Amino acid sequence: MISTILTLVLALFSLVALMVIHEYGHFIIAKKFGVRVDEFGIGYPPKIWGKKIGETEYSINWIPFGAFVRIYGEEGGVDDLRSFQNLKIWKRVLIVIGGVAAFWIAAIIIFSVLFGIGADLPVGDQDVAGLTNAQVKIVSVSQNSPAGLAGIKIGDTVKDIIVGKIDTKVSKVAEFQKITSDNKGKQITLTIGRGNQDINVNLTPRVSPPAGEGSVGVGLERMATLIKKTVWYETPIQGVVYTWNTTINALAGLYSTFAGLFTHKGLPAGAAFAGPIGITVFLANAASYGAGFFLYFIGTIAVLVAIFNLFPIPALDGGKLIFLLLEKIKGKPVSVKWEQGITMVFFIILITLSLFITIRFDVPRLFEFIKSAFVK
Repeated sequence: MISTILTLVLALFSLVALMVIHEYGHFIIAKKFGVRVDEFGIGYPPKIWGKKIGETEYSINWIPFGAFVRIYGEEGGVDDLRSFQNLKIWKRVLIVIGGVAAFWIAAIIIFSVLFGIGADLPVGDQDVAGLTNAQVKIVSVSQNSPAGLAGIKIGDTVKDIIVGKIDTKVSKVAEFQKITSDNKGKQITLTIGRGNQDINVNLTPRVSPPAGEGSVGVGLERMATLIKKTVWYETPIQGVVYTWNTTINALAGLYSTFAGLFTHKGLPAGAAFAGPIGITVFLANAASYGAGFFLYFIGTIAVLVAIFNLFPIPALDGGKLIFLLLEKIKGKPVSVKWEQGITMVFFIILITLSLFITIRFDVPRLFEFIKSAFVK
């Protein structure tokens, strides 16, 4: 249970760190252009702690899902040399884009680290051309289960299953499940890879296992080394290329998702709605697959959130860019009253949607994740 809580805390910290990096992108460019920044906050109010350094207050707040920066004059209606509104349009565009660019920079750094260490990623049981190194990994072990009593550990690799004189190599989760299901109540031998050695483990799959545990009591994932370790001086290049490819794939996935929704085909297979709590749970689950997959997931989230922030929706960075474009076309700013009113309407819509997703999808995911800690 303690490890589950620590994993959730790590996942939440990583997600908040991404948001802090995003806001720092706005912050540093605003400072560069001489704009006054009134506050840089981690989390959302109410405030826990705050300290003013120079002209900027740095705060830590109670609601942990994000960060914010208050730039002087960003809401308009301020005629001051050090206000956001007083800057030339191209400088304001750079301040807005700075936050989005920070996500991509973070993704490049994360993926560069991945190419420095290599990463095993889940691939599923489907046959993939050129995939030759897939292995079935143990990602969870239930207490007092045949696997737990036999000494099987998280991170072990299932290589072979021996039943009598028949030795079957295992490279897919379905193969493991079929053999163990067909031999309930019979002793079998698993050849387990652990570190640099192979060990044989005897166990007997249960005839009537507890709900959700399976006959052996393990959680399995088929993994393959999809990001291979690269020499250090090539990792930044690989990080940039991988971030680009991830962005292209994400855009294609978003197109398929919206196309499916508008044509009433529903969400694509594997797609799911998730808010901040749901993403935190996904990150916590990713940690059980190892550091490589955890970093891969964070990098992918950074790319997805960068794209989302560019959507032309008021209350997002993309919406702010639309108002700046209209100002450029008209030759004068959009009415402060209109901009604030439209932004507030869309902000309320986004908050309402976020609350719906949190209650409908995220809270059950969180309870299921915590519940799993008690049955392992």
